[in-house]
Amino acid sequence: MAVSANRLELLQIADAVAREKAIDRSIVITAMEDAIAKAARSRYGAETDVHADINSKTGDLRLSRHMLVVDTVENPANQISLEGARRHNPAAQLGDTIADQLPPLEYGRIAAQSAKQVIVQKVREAERDRQYQEYKDRISDIVNGLVKRVEYGNVVVDLGRGEAIVRRDEMLPREVFRNGDRIRAYIYDVRREARGPQIFLSRTHPQFMAKLFAQEVPEIYDGIVEVKAVARDPGSRAKIAVISRDSSVDPVGACVGMRGSRVQAVVNELQGEKIDIIPWSPDIATFVVNALAPAEVAKVVLDEDRERIEVVVPDQQLSLAIGRRGQNVRLASQLTGWDIDILTEQEESERRQAEFENRTRIFMDALNVDEVVGQLLASEGFTSVEELAMVDEKEIASIEGFDADTAQELQNRAREYLERIEEELDAKRRELGVEDALKEVPGVTTRMLVGLGENGIKTVEDLAGCATDDLAGWSERKDGENVRHPGALDGFELSREEIDSIIMQARLKAGWITEADLAPPPAEAEPEGTEAQPAV
Repeated sequence: MAVSANRLELLQIADAVAREKAIDRSIVITAMEDAIAKAARSRYGAETDVHADINSKTGDLRLSRHMLVVDTVENPANQISLEGARRHNPAAQLGDTIADQLPPLEYGRIAAQSAKQVIVQKVREAERDRQYQEYKDRISDIVNGLVKRVEYGNVVVDLGRGEAIVRRDEMLPREVFRNGDRIRAYIYDVRREARGPQIFLSRTHPQFMAKLFAQEVPEIYDGIVEVKAVARDPGSRAKIAVISRDSSVDPVGACVGMRGSRVQAVVNELQGEKIDIIPWSPDIATFVVNALAPAEVAKVVLDEDRERIEVVVPDQQLSLAIGRRGQNVRLASQLTGWDIDILTEQEESERRQAEFENRTRIFMDALNVDEVVGQLLASEGFTSVEELAMVDEKEIASIEGFDADTAQELQNRAREYLERIEEELDAKRRELGVEDALKEVPGVTTRMLVGLGENGIKTVEDLAGCATDDLAGWSERKDGENVRHPGALDGFELSREEIDSIIMQARLKAGWITEADLAPPPAEAEPEGTEAQPAV
């Protein structure tokens, strides 16, 4: 290969490679310059700083050797003295670079092969970078491609300007693709890896269904109808929650389409996956009732702190609410993000009776009263001995069959019982090694001190160093289910705000913060010339 070869040929090669690889022409020319410079260094020496410059318009090639102007020359291959530099350029200064033009060279077979490898490597890197830049912003898009090959159940897809993979676990069950088949899938991840960008596709991702509906339903594409949540059991059944921003548009009807044409197009793409389309509601109780369709719900009970909801259904609706292998309630739980417990009306009645009997027994044991008195207190809504000890005495006296003396006696017995329990808990607290100073933290009870001690929190500093999750517990989604991790104060019915306050008070007592850190931020001043608006 001669450097003085056909100038036009260099530009023609650069144009052809740029078109074929869909990369910028300047990148190919830069790769050629690097390759020619590398080949020239094999002739002039590896330490020689040889540069090649190809004119992108004419194809003219110039070879030059760059030398650094230094005070004392240590390496003549790439350094030159100030005196020698000024023979080339009278204005040269220390630290400047002098370019010395080199004559054209004839390249041998080995040098040419080395230059070719450099060009191939540079072009491949540019192609990978172009592919990554093109697809990294297309995460969450649906793409169409052709199956290029199938490797161990994984499908490699040709996207035209890139190559992607659908892993076996991202395929629908019993789905088979062969070379040349068309495939539609969802881009859920694009990673830059050593062997080039990896584009990962999925046909089981919940958002794949949402995007399919957006393609089939113009109202979703236009933003009139919004998909709020999707839950899927890929290849079997799915639930999708939708809401309309226009009161005149029915979100469920828009997704179903005329005679079910729109939803049927999505079902066909997902190999017959059954789809329940339900209206989304900001009220979680209503949303859960909708999500459990087609089962009928008689009553719901919310536990907002633990994001748990108890659903009571008629006895004959139990199997429908749970679904085959628990599928219906599992999908409803995924859709709403809440744990759902299903009870029949009979089970709820039996549980309520058991709770009533349990409260009756607590009052009988704690207050040393007979069953009739215990039942009266339980039926009047008293749930604990603490509640009985704290209420106004007149409230107890107003219960039918009770008088003021009876009320006073019951409260005295309740307080004596609580004092006895308090002494027992304090003894256990000391046995666990929980320091007295921890009792002085506002908001902490003796029962809490025992719970903290059992979890290794025994000093004010231990409590001050806790995070909210350490005390309140936390949940995570794992395999489609909410997994609960209990905290040191789990079961004390404290809100996260109350637990935060306890931790901050401990930090104040430990000297980690000051009173000023606990003060709320000052309210913003009203702009001049404005009057306070009356509260509505």
